[in-house]
Amino acid sequence: MFENLSYLALQQYWWIIISLLAAILVFLMFVQGGQTLIYTLGKTEMERKIIINALGRKWEFTFTTLVTFGGAFFASFPLFYATSFGGAYWVWMLILFCFIIQAIAYEFRSKPNNFLGSRTYETFLFVNGLLGTILIGTAVATFFTGSEFSINDMNQSTWKNSFRGLELAFDFTNYNTFINLSLGLAVFFLSRTMALLYFINTVAHGNIIERARKQLVREAIPFVVFFLFFVGNLLLMKGFAVDPETKIVSMESYKYLHNLLEMPWLFALFAIGVILVLLGIYRTITCFEVCHDKGIWATGFGIIFTVFSLFLMAGFNHTAFYPSTFDLQSSLTIENASSSQYTLTAMSYVSLLVPFVIAYIWWAWKAINNKKITESEMNEEGHSY
Repeated sequence: MFENLSYLALQQYWWIIISLLAAILVFLMFVQGGQTLIYTLGKTEMERKIIINALGRKWEFTFTTLVTFGGAFFASFPLFYATSFGGAYWVWMLILFCFIIQAIAYEFRSKPNNFLGSRTYETFLFVNGLLGTILIGTAVATFFTGSEFSINDMNQSTWKNSFRGLELAFDFTNYNTFINLSLGLAVFFLSRTMALLYFINTVAHGNIIERARKQLVREAIPFVVFFLFFVGNLLLMKGFAVDPETKIVSMESYKYLHNLLEMPWLFALFAIGVILVLLGIYRTITCFEVCHDKGIWATGFGIIFTVFSLFLMAGFNHTAFYPSTFDLQSSLTIENASSSQYTLTAMSYVSLLVPFVIAYIWWAWKAINNKKITESEMNEEGHSY
């Protein structure tokens, strides 16, 4: 089956898979957002215990998806991995550190004789939720704004900035830094918004739900502001276009707007995604008498559609998905950064398991959320985070 596909079709197929995994990952980052709201929503020890256990039942989904996304990216587009991780390694090391301390926190927070104290591990969770979301969003923004690197004929990359990736978020003399940070902050506030929707859907505790509903407006507004800033700049900025014949990279005005207009199905997917995100938030905010608790699903699917379409916008329609602002011809595309045709073909058969994995995640989610988390459940003996 996959042997009959062209090399380009295989490359496009794997970019679709990478984009889907990225979209699911952003949806699952409500766990990170919730970790930054523990003391905002939980005013007593019991309320904080409920919140942490609600998140603890899902944190492995996010962690596993992140590892799967990274592994799939490495296997299908190794030149990107070598270039980005070998150059902007401070950003990636910080992201890795954030997720390591998250795993440590969930493992040891409630252990007996915990000499560090639960507050220390809750701080770890907050750091993961804050830096993890902002740094990932900032790193993804460089798929559109570019980074300073060059690649020689032997595919050896050289990073041209001594800050090794930190300049992506801290070089305020470069306007692109504000675009990068806008996506990072949009992801941060989106993760907090999703966490509030998740708590409303999952937790049976009046005080937590009431605070979550009030907090929802405070998180949704900055998310919309930062997201609109990013999208507005994205549609108006010059993009990195690749000539389909010569493979020469050049700057094209309104490139990403052109990508949407030239691929109407992608524009429709993006528009539907944005509408669903806002619809889920709006319906939850405006339920005054009977609280609507299913907003997470409309917003969740909207996030998946929106992020999926953004990744396709970055890689399809003859676009460099990891552009170089130092040397345009070093920019990476899905054609020059991918594995061999043989490797992509072999991996494609493994990818047939993805629907089964998604089905298992859905089944596990439903089983875990069979009933809402209550205070009485926290008083029962059993595993507790």
